[in-house]
Amino acid sequence: MHTQQQDVQQFIDTLPFSRLQRLTLWLCFLVVAVDGFDTAAIGFIAPAIRAQWQLSASALAPLFGAGLFGLMAGALLFGPLADRYGRKRILIVSVFFFGLTSLAAVWSPSLGWLVGLRFLTGLGLGGAMPCAITMTSEYCPTARRSTLVTMMFCGFTVGSAVGGLASAQLLVQFGWHGVLFLGGILPLLLVPVLAIWLPESLRFLVLQQRPQAEQNALLHRLAPALQTLPRLSAQEKSAGTPVAELFSRHYAAGTLLLWCSFFMSLLIIYLISSWLPTLLTNTGASLSKASLVTSTFQIGGTAGAIMLGRFMDKAGSCRTLAIAYVLGAVCVALSGISTGQLWLLVLAIFGVGVFISGSQVGANALAAQFYPTHSRATGVSWANAAGRCGSVVGSLCGGWMMSMNLNMAAILTMLAVPALLAALAITLLGRSRQLHGASAMHRAPEAIGNSTLAD
Repeated sequence: MHTQQQDVQQFIDTLPFSRLQRLTLWLCFLVVAVDGFDTAAIGFIAPAIRAQWQLSASALAPLFGAGLFGLMAGALLFGPLADRYGRKRILIVSVFFFGLTSLAAVWSPSLGWLVGLRFLTGLGLGGAMPCAITMTSEYCPTARRSTLVTMMFCGFTVGSAVGGLASAQLLVQFGWHGVLFLGGILPLLLVPVLAIWLPESLRFLVLQQRPQAEQNALLHRLAPALQTLPRLSAQEKSAGTPVAELFSRHYAAGTLLLWCSFFMSLLIIYLISSWLPTLLTNTGASLSKASLVTSTFQIGGTAGAIMLGRFMDKAGSCRTLAIAYVLGAVCVALSGISTGQLWLLVLAIFGVGVFISGSQVGANALAAQFYPTHSRATGVSWANAAGRCGSVVGSLCGGWMMSMNLNMAAILTMLAVPALLAALAITLLGRSRQLHGASAMHRAPEAIGNSTLAD
């Protein structure tokens, strides 16, 4: 039996956080964790590849670049497909694809083959992460959405950290081939788990008007205690294709502002993570000190993601992220002038991790809130693609600025500028939502009553 029609997000908001929602969260966490492992793997194995094939340091640049360009292309490709064919299906395809190509890379006979396979691996990686973000967001209650999405995304740093620990052992026993083998076999083992236990997005099923029996089966898993099942609706209106929706009059300005914030924050993150150890050793710091300082950046990013997610739910997404980016600019500038004092430098770099890297995770949650169901996966994916452009620019800028003989203080201090630009973009996004209260975002059912996004 069915009651009267009810909006799908309002229905999810009325339920206690169920076993199915927790399962979805953890499965997406595992997806992002193996994504983090594979993304970071190339950095751990690069020295071993260079030694085995007797390569120069510059010869490894295409290897790093291929992965970044693959991530960008994958985000552009798989986002629209997920909005058309379903989050679960494209997520599984993405995970299978990057697992298979990572496994194939084990038998690369030359650097050229490895570069090509790393690009293909990046394609799958670029599709998996936005799908996981979208899936998690669509199963979260409105009041806890940012907190839960950012907690799920911490799987990426966990996977990267596990990759570092595993690589230390595998490189000794099996060489770089062992790391790529593990990076390929883990996602392939995850595929049947996802196929069996991961549900399709309920919002997607309702919006696509899938058969009522299919919706009811999922409703029984989501709320097994209910005796009477609601008939769900999604009253969203599409402007056409998912890509066209991103540039419709209701979303175009916000899309560009989101892209700006993604670009700027990932520029900072990749410049620091790629070049900070080198900058520190150039000042005379030992490798152990350089590793200590760099590790605090990663730790700060994880802590910041969890903390900012909670603040986003309580104080408003745009307001929280704008303030965090400003504080991140302060920490970046402070790190530039504290190179002579280790304790102050560690504290400043930890702050950069909290407020810049943590804000980037929060920006993913913000993007998932911003777009309606029929273009959400595309919106999150394409924002990530814009961010990958920033990561490429950040990696290149670090080397370019070092070639100009700029010291560590000058390079880090200049990074305050993109942090402030990211804060400005998020502030303008929040203002635009307040000024256009009748915009498409407020017409989307999941945004009704959720004024925290625009605050």
